[in-house]
Amino acid sequence: MSRRSAVRRRTVGIHLACVAVTLFMGVPIYLIALAALSSRESLNRFPLSLLPGDLSTETMRVFLDSTGVIGGFQNSVEVGLLSLVLSLALGVPAGYAVARYAFRGREPYQLFLLLTRALPIVVLSVPLARVFLASGLYDTTYAVALLHTALALPTTVLITSAIFVAVPVEHEEAAMVFGASAPKAFARVVLPQALPGIAAAAIFTFVTSWNEVLGAAVLTLNRRTLPAQVLSTLADSPLAFRFAGGFALVVPALVFIAFMRRYLLNMWGTTIR
Repeated sequence: MSRRSAVRRRTVGIHLACVAVTLFMGVPIYLIALAALSSRESLNRFPLSLLPGDLSTETMRVFLDSTGVIGGFQNSVEVGLLSLVLSLALGVPAGYAVARYAFRGREPYQLFLLLTRALPIVVLSVPLARVFLASGLYDTTYAVALLHTALALPTTVLITSAIFVAVPVEHEEAAMVFGASAPKAFARVVLPQALPGIAAAAIFTFVTSWNEVLGAAVLTLNRRTLPAQVLSTLADSPLAFRFAGGFALVVPALVFIAFMRRYLLNMWGTTIR
């Protein structure tokens, strides 16, 4: 009985911890959504209601009609997709090499990848701004995409390498025994089993690119992404505009995560089928 009670207390504790984490993450999103979808009059009331009452799309309409918002949204999508393609094109082969081949310096290489994530964004963006000014890439979505690729690439390599480690090498060798070349064995045997982890890395890259603001603000003036555009107007914007901007930034990331949630559960290759 005592053991059963201990298991029950542990289960209840785990559930309470999950509820606490969910509330910690969900309450701010709920409050931002409530403020963004409320009328301006309701935002000026005191005390503010925590329940949806006077709902209105006026705040979001004004935000979407503001100068630079639609263009910033398009730039964010373009930068995110380009960063995703570049990150996967470079990170997937690198992750496969780390997982499959024992080469000198493999462990220091993985440590170096982690250390690059420890660098502040300004350490990369300011020198890159000088390079892009000299090369003509400054104030373009390509410049921001290159920066975001540099930020996401270490994580992409580590995630995909963990995924490829979980794929049995015997499957690849069996395909080669039956006449498949190494590239064909990778494309037809290894890659389908690793797709959940690759998809998770892709979503991580896109969400990271979507939320990044400092580098985009440094590297652009007229082709700013949506986070950089919102940041540049926060100081002179009313409170309703700030809530609408925060809601517009949160929604796309939530949509991508919800759409790919089943792939995120397989991210570390623990349940590859």
